[in-house]
Amino acid sequence: MSCSSTLLSAPDAADWQRELAAAIGSLDELAAALGLEAGQLGDAGAVPVKFPLRVPRGFVRRMRRGDPRDPLLLQVLPSPRELTEHTGFLADPLGELDQLRHPGLLQKYDGRALLVVTGACAVHCRYCFRREFPYVAAGATPSGHGQALAQIEADRTIREVILSGGDPLSLSNKRLRDLMERIGRIGHVARIRIHSRMPIVLPERIDRELIDLLREHAHRTVLVLHSNHANEIDQTVGAAVGRLRDVCAAVLNQSVLLRAVNDSGTALAELSERLFAIGVLPYYLHLLDPVRGTAHFRVGPLRARRILGEAAARLPGYLVPRLARERNGLGAKELLAPILHNRPQAT
Repeated sequence: MSCSSTLLSAPDAADWQRELAAAIGSLDELAAALGLEAGQLGDAGAVPVKFPLRVPRGFVRRMRRGDPRDPLLLQVLPSPRELTEHTGFLADPLGELDQLRHPGLLQKYDGRALLVVTGACAVHCRYCFRREFPYVAAGATPSGHGQALAQIEADRTIREVILSGGDPLSLSNKRLRDLMERIGRIGHVARIRIHSRMPIVLPERIDRELIDLLREHAHRTVLVLHSNHANEIDQTVGAAVGRLRDVCAAVLNQSVLLRAVNDSGTALAELSERLFAIGVLPYYLHLLDPVRGTAHFRVGPLRARRILGEAAARLPGYLVPRLARERNGLGAKELLAPILHNRPQAT
């Protein structure tokens, strides 16, 4: 495990904002960057612009040139299959709008509260379970944060606050500092958990100012990354994660099991090994949430258990993520594995 950090090389805020502004948003530009003809990307242009293509250039540089089936590309490439209706695939499959206690505040599980702090993301993952979430109407705004924090302060059973989105690291450092300071003044909150894909897709975001503000809350900040494939992790990601590990109590990773992206024991084992190499432990491997437009990524639970079993046969137990899914109405995630053997099962 790499334990070194590179705080002196941390970028400035202008670097990540410039990279974010330059994100690719057209199929022609994406195809050119990968050395492909636009037609090789399929009929992606037929997908409505309600959830448009958006991917940082640094993430594109990690894709295999000339390969229209690259696993990183498939995560961000719009597909006409998103337009096909499938039974059970809904706009809000987890019933989150029914779980809003106050604007911007979700409480699914005892002792934890989730703040939806922004609808912005650096990348539009095609499997996103909040791709149709009405962020503004649901209170994911600065004015909504105030009401949500007042509710958290009034409820002494809440021990952990989870910052989610969108991507909470899409917030400016100023807004993020203000939010974390306000949470930090609530005495019964023991932990602040930040869920972010930004260190993976836009590692420049882990700048000096962000590191400084996280250091102020280091003893109780948990950072949960979102990486699905080993090829997502290069030296720039490793350096960014090294900076985070210096100022967070823990850095973990969660993944989504996606057909044609990471649905093999080999892919999952390689991801766990690559995560460990940068000092991150696997946390959850999620089954796909059945949101409308994502059915082509689905891997069923029986096959998922078999795949994880294949990965587990190659890994020490601490590098095997927990296979889980969220289901509307349950008081906790439903754990389906680990199954630490390689016995064949039905698909």
